Amino acid sequence: MAKKVRRKPEEEAPKFEFPPFDEAAFVAKESELAGGLTIMVVLTALLGIVSWGITRAGLAWWLAFGIGLVGLVMSPFLIARLRVQSTLYTKGDWASMMMFEFFGWLALWFVLVNVT
Repeated sequence: MAKKVRRKPEEEAPKFEFPPFDEAAFVAKESELAGGLTIMVVLTALLGIVSWGITRAGLAWWLAFGIGLVGLVMSPFLIARLRVQSTLYTKGDWASMMMFEFFGWLALWFVLVNVT
């Protein structure tokens, strides 16, 4: 049977320490995300109403869908132009806002079409 290797006390692994938490940077980023999300909600409502208007006018459904997709693709560029600190956004932040806008636009469009 093999003997257990003994370690010297100074060879122990260093203990993990959490890095310092920067509260000011956290609050600044979260407030910036809230501003960007507010713009995204307004754009979502506008896209839903425009899509409903196109559908209500009797035009083809694919026209309303295409305009909605173009608005969805162009919205990050608009937010980057309106919000100076949008460079703080991560890819996950952008992806979550885009998914919110996509499903919000579709939901609003479908609800408005089914009401009338």
